[in-house]
Amino acid sequence: MNFVEPIRDKTTVQDIADYLKERNEKYYIMFLIGIYSGLRVSDILKLKIRDVKGKGEIKIREKKTGKEKIFPVNAELKKPLTAYCEKHKDYEYVVPSARAVNKAISREYAYKVIHEAGEAFGLDNLGTHTMRKTFGYHFYLQTKDIVLLMRIFNHSDEKKTLRYIGIEQTTINEAMRKFSYR
Repeated sequence: MNFVEPIRDKTTVQDIADYLKERNEKYYIMFLIGIYSGLRVSDILKLKIRDVKGKGEIKIREKKTGKEKIFPVNAELKKPLTAYCEKHKDYEYVVPSARAVNKAISREYAYKVIHEAGEAFGLDNLGTHTMRKTFGYHFYLQTKDIVLLMRIFNHSDEKKTLRYIGIEQTTINEAMRKFSYR
């Protein structure tokens, strides 16, 4: 899969969320969890309704690192997540597969959903990591706390984190646009 970018424009973030909600509410919820938690898609897809229903914070064991992660449910995520959970059984996956019984959609299908949503808005470099990168990008812009973001992402290097969320490229682009011999 190709290198993916965060969604830098807040209006586009909202537009894509609305687009996904119209397509299928489960994709909307997947997207919201991703942009409000910074979780990897592999961790989002293993969530069941019982893991998130009525919770003020969500505990998971990260698939990639094996580390336990606890994150608070953001107020903007809580309302749609609560409404979504009321329509589903506790044993169901948050993002269930339409084809397989009691399974979540695949990472590949999640990529396809996010990539197609991006294309609908003229963005061809979106994928599953876009949700995590979008969270990181906007979290950093709001807090300017790279150390805290590194801890959230379990990164060990500031430069790696800045590059991951696209801040490095944004800075380069802005500097190139302002560059002049006058």
